[in-house]
This record gives sequence, structure tokens and C-alpha cells, in this order.
Amino acid sequence: MNDMRIVERKVDTNEVKIAAKDVQVFYGDNHAIKDVSVEIEDKTVTAFIGPSGCGKSTFLRCINRMNDTIDVCRVKGDILIDGEDIYDAKVDPVQLRAKVGMVFQKPNPFPKSIYDNVAYGPKIHGLAKNKADLDDIVENALRRGAIWDEVKDRLHAPGTGLSGGQQQRLCIARAVATEPEVLLMDEPCSALDPIATAQVEELIDELRKSYSVVIVTHSMQQAARVSQKTAFFHLGNLVEYGETSNIFTNPVDPRTESYITGRIG
Repeated sequence: MNDMRIVERKVDTNEVKIAAKDVQVFYGDNHAIKDVSVEIEDKTVTAFIGPSGCGKSTFLRCINRMNDTIDVCRVKGDILIDGEDIYDAKVDPVQLRAKVGMVFQKPNPFPKSIYDNVAYGPKIHGLAKNKADLDDIVENALRRGAIWDEVKDRLHAPGTGLSGGQQQRLCIARAVATEPEVLLMDEPCSALDPIATAQVEELIDELRKSYSVVIVTHSMQQAARVSQKTAFFHLGNLVEYGETSNIFTNPVDPRTESYITGRIG
């Protein structure tokens, strides 16, 4: 089945942003990710789909070295962003995470004001020379998070006081405030109602103009709506990867078809 992935038709419009080769992940003796190789394009939304426990979130967390925080976790293989090996000993994971933003399943604003939630990253990374600079960064990030108009008159109110959908858009604004190049989203809508989900999906579509966006989703409908590329994971393997429309209407691997039609998962 791997051969099917290798002959995948290349899209000329966008260049490769993230290249993974023979990635394996172990949690102790558990082999969670097996020989995953994939090229993820810039200015594109790539969806990772598959049954629970198939490895899609584990692989997502390899892209900003979040798995480093788990003692029993070992990652083998190569992951390159813009041709640079992110697991090289010279790479500082903190700096990497400024370049590779992450939004989690459950909105997790800091117990600080809306302003301080967004200003925190730019401050610690020294991106603002003065308060006026910081004000501009915060406003721009909140605008990119499509929440500026809702919060501009209460920037010093606590971020935790916002609704769930607003909190998630605040977390997206916080993630883009450090000027990342890649945005990882781990089921960003699973805790949200349908209206908030639609707002976040609209935002994801807007964000791909500036970033390479990688989203893990349990919703195939969401993957079909927001992504241009889809990767299907099953039992730690990357089974199939390609244009979202092809994956959903004309999958090559029978396991993909079984998942799409609801026979496995």
C-alpha cells in the first residue's frame, strides 16, 4: 500500500513545508507510529483522519516536539520544516514552538486578561520593542483570530470569561501572535457547538492563506469542508494521503473506503 502513496500526483501550486520520512514513535514498548512518510504543503489545510487511537494526534505532536514532554516517548526518523531537521540537537524546542503554533482540543486560555493571553508569546520571544509594538501585535493577532470586534472594548477582562467558541478563537489568536509558519490544530472544534464550529472552520479557511495548517479531526465532514489534502491513519500506519476530494470519493486503499463508509472506526 505504501507504493500508492509514493506515486501520489504532486500539486505544483504550493511548495512542501513539512517533510516527514520513516517516522516511528514508541511509548515504552508500544509502537504507536510506524514508518510514516509524508510531505505537507505550505498555504494548505491538511486533515489527519482515522479512528480513535490510530496515531493521528501522536504524529501531529511530533511536528512541534510536544512528545518530548513525555518521558517514555521515543521518536525516530526525520521531520524537516523548510529543509531543517527539527530533531537536530541544535534546534531549541521553545523556538520551534514559536514557529509551529498549536491549538488544542479544549480551549485553554491562560488565567490572564485577553490582552495578556495574546501578548505572552511575543513578550517571551522578544518580538516587541515597546508597548506600542505589542499593542499592534495583539490587535493583529486578534483580528487574524476573527475575534477583535468582539473583545476590543474589554481587552483587560479575563480570557476565561469568554464563551467556548470565543476562547478557542482567542487561543488561535494566541498561537498566531508569535508569527508562526505552521499551525497545528488537534480537534479544535470537538468541544464547540455547531455555530462556534462554523466560525472556527471559516477562520481555518482564512488562515491557510498565511500558514500551513494541519488539523486532526474526528469529523469526516469537517475534513471534507476545510482541507485540501487528507491523510488517513489506521493502527499507527499512514494508509493513504492525497487530495481531499479523491480520498473521499475515490480512495485507493480498501481500508480508507471502509473508514469513509463507516465499516471501520
